[in-house]
Amino acid sequence: MKAIGGYFELELKKNEEYHKDALSLNTGRNALEYILKAKLIQKLYMPYFTCGVLLEPLNKLGISFDFYTIDKNLEPIFDFSVLNKKDAFLYTNYFGLKDKYINKIAHECNQLILDNAQAFYSPPQKNIPAFYSPRKFFGVSDGAYLYCEERLNQVFEKDMSYDRMSHLLIRKDISAEAGYSNFVSNDLSLENQAIKMMSTLTKDVLRSIDYGAIAKKRIENYRFLDNALKSSNKFTLQLDVESVPLVYPYWTKDFSLRKRLLENKIYIATYWPNVKEWCVEDSLEFKLANEIVFLPIDQRYGFEEMNKIINFINI
Repeated sequence: MKAIGGYFELELKKNEEYHKDALSLNTGRNALEYILKAKLIQKLYMPYFTCGVLLEPLNKLGISFDFYTIDKNLEPIFDFSVLNKKDAFLYTNYFGLKDKYINKIAHECNQLILDNAQAFYSPPQKNIPAFYSPRKFFGVSDGAYLYCEERLNQVFEKDMSYDRMSHLLIRKDISAEAGYSNFVSNDLSLENQAIKMMSTLTKDVLRSIDYGAIAKKRIENYRFLDNALKSSNKFTLQLDVESVPLVYPYWTKDFSLRKRLLENKIYIATYWPNVKEWCVEDSLEFKLANEIVFLPIDQRYGFEEMNKIINFINI
């Protein structure tokens, strides 16, 4: 029986979730595990240029895998005719910038699984399994959304998130620096978790978000940076009209830039250091992991912060 009265809880809005028709789970890697189990996949083809945590469900289930390479447009170099009936092909919607290409590959590959961890706003494709990681875009510590026609005949317990929220609260009350160690430990706590349903706390936070305003801000910031930096950016990726980006990927040979930004308290994500362990130095994937600086363009910031970033790049 739920308590009546007493002390107050955290008060949040009761709006709808953005992915209200998806299955709500605890982590993105567990969403992939769910897909692999539900579809009885025996082998997965995955890109070298991806997050190492995706090996966790493969190792847990004993599923074999092979890597494939990508080109400068972040599109696979692969012959889909080699796929067997129980194989699956995982494609990453890189930085939320590959929606247009996904419409193309969806017609070329019948065994496609979409990793939309970096593309929260990307719409689901009919009959194509896909998973999303909201903590890449919003202030939550865990959670995932899953689209999959096949369902497991299991009842999963609900996750609890209160003990993973410390970094979010410390950053709000003190600073990003003060909460960083908590962020690292809370992130590590997600390893080797069983599949669970999304926690009530995470779900309620995600129901309180103004998704339209956040999308608008991210797009504006991305375009602002692109107008200033595209001439020096080795990437030629275009932001699709309906896409909402995660970051602005700035591909540069200025190897001092990352240090210069950090020294001026401009914190940039480091994606997938595992790629440099998996690949040889002259591979494209190694160069992407080593040379791209992922500039923040999220909803916390506006043109003032974007100008600050540009000024430190153009020093």
